[in-house]
Amino acid sequence: MRRVKAKRRAKPRTGTASRARVRSRSAAAPHEGPLREHLEHLLTKEQAHVGFERAVADFPEHLRGVKIPNAPYTPWQLLEHLRIAQWDILEFCRNPRHVSPQWPQGYWPPTEAPPDDAAWERSVQAFRADLGGMIALVKSPRTDLLARIPRGDGQTVLREALLVADHNAYHIGQFILLRRLAGSWEGS
Repeated sequence: MRRVKAKRRAKPRTGTASRARVRSRSAAAPHEGPLREHLEHLLTKEQAHVGFERAVADFPEHLRGVKIPNAPYTPWQLLEHLRIAQWDILEFCRNPRHVSPQWPQGYWPPTEAPPDDAAWERSVQAFRADLGGMIALVKSPRTDLLARIPRGDGQTVLREALLVADHNAYHIGQFILLRRLAGSWEGS
């Protein structure tokens, strides 16, 4: 006698494993709001590190394109790298047609100094706008933080938000180091 597997799969499961799955899904719901709040704080608040706003505040124009001895890049290159990488991650999350820049050259500016006087401020504003976009995505109850991003290879919005926070913290730390080495940092 041949078994019909489709009928067996269609029956509701009543075992312990099935009930545990249902409980864990309903038990996770109360944590969704605090998780979103924690992600927002991770992206915006100064907790274990200096934030973006303090790092770029009053950055001396004459130092923006200066390469500190033995440093691999200038403050301008770091700022643009932060902006480009964050933009890429955000667009990967929300735009199914997004194409990432080519690695590594597409993630760094072509020049060591800003191309004009307004370029620094444009980059800072674009970074802020994209960070706001990531925060809006994370805070939206319509965003399933744990759903796989269809065009990815296992990434979720949660993972990508953590990646933005981690990447930003790492390079903002480098930014502060460059400021200190240039003698332009008075923060703690």
